Amino acid sequence: MSQGSEALQAPSTRRVLGASLVGTAVEFYDFYIYATAASLVFGPLFFPAASPSAQLLSSYATFAIAFFARPLGASIFGHFGDRIGRKSTLVASLLLMGGSTFLIAFLPGYATAGWIAPALLCLLRFGQGLGLGGEWGGAALLAVENAPPGWKARFGMFPQLGAPVGFIAANGLFLILGLVLTPEQFQSWGWRLPFLLSAVLVAVGLWVRLRLTETPAFAKAMEEGPPPQVPLFELIARYPLQTLGGTFAVVACFATYYLSTAFALGYGVTTLGYERETFLGIQLGAILFMALGIVLAGYWSDATTPRVVLMWGCAMVIGAGLLLAPMFGSGSLLLVFAFLSLCLLFMGFVYGPLGAFLPSLFPARVRYTGASMAFNVGGIIGGGLAPMLAQILADRGGLVPVGLYLGGAALVSLVALAPLRRTIDD
Repeated sequence: MSQGSEALQAPSTRRVLGASLVGTAVEFYDFYIYATAASLVFGPLFFPAASPSAQLLSSYATFAIAFFARPLGASIFGHFGDRIGRKSTLVASLLLMGGSTFLIAFLPGYATAGWIAPALLCLLRFGQGLGLGGEWGGAALLAVENAPPGWKARFGMFPQLGAPVGFIAANGLFLILGLVLTPEQFQSWGWRLPFLLSAVLVAVGLWVRLRLTETPAFAKAMEEGPPPQVPLFELIARYPLQTLGGTFAVVACFATYYLSTAFALGYGVTTLGYERETFLGIQLGAILFMALGIVLAGYWSDATTPRVVLMWGCAMVIGAGLLLAPMFGSGSLLLVFAFLSLCLLFMGFVYGPLGAFLPSLFPARVRYTGASMAFNVGGIIGGGLAPMLAQILADRGGLVPVGLYLGGAALVSLVALAPLRRTIDD
């Protein structure tokens, strides 16, 4: 039996992989229930009466707030993750994210509290982004820094699988609520239930993570010398090309994901006229292809390199951009499902390898900060404004400009990946 196969059987390894998967699934569940609620509920609930498109744009603007909070969270949690360890930092990020999500369930609407309602919504959305800014990098390091030789991408795909798992839990719950509640009940109080239930999932995530130990790579780095006083300063001074290149390398995955989920849901229900439950159902089916893409990309990356797979994935997404208008705007629900499935399958190839690729750009002493900053700043560029910009493009020029926007984002990542040949293997 190979070293990697033996490692997979070890209880400690299963605990590490389970913690990286469960923790990110909880975090992404929290993040996605906001994205779904922003597409379906928050516009008329938290903003003054206007056109449906204007309310949707306002709702998407609050959605973007978290992306601007994520780099701040990355710098804060990365600082402590590189100085005191991965475990404590991951627990803190989960608590912040979960607490912010839980409190959203208790917010009053605009009709009750006026401007205070959207202000509180923005504050809690900022808290969500702050927590998620420290989550992904730590989860990826937890998996990759425990991987045996030749298994980094396959270990690194486990935190990536938290994304489709969290999406299925979030949208599946919204779908069930839409089926069992009347529209009035859902609008009045039903949308709050997914936010309340996040407390249960956070408790599960904490139970798993509190049983972990530090990663071997972090322990080795502490033996070799004291941690950097300010990891962010060392990162910028010594690894500017890796940081900049890694940042733009993730643009494609964020643009692909949020155009295929948040924008597609809002546009499909509001403009194309599909029933909300019907559209949520096809998105739940399509997200399974993202999980498949992540797994395939993990095996492919270990057989070649994560960078090679990411570049091929970017080429696939450019092709998906050309197909967006004729398939998504076809009027056929079957073609809409086929497009979303294809797009999210390609998403797996531009997202799955990142768990191994971004940490490989930085040494262990600044790895938490480096991977987190690249991932989250890239999230602003690729995903923070993607639903809102896509809605504006669609309102003015239809779906063709949205497809070009998607292809352009993938091209940016493809160009950024070209010079990033050198990686660190420890």
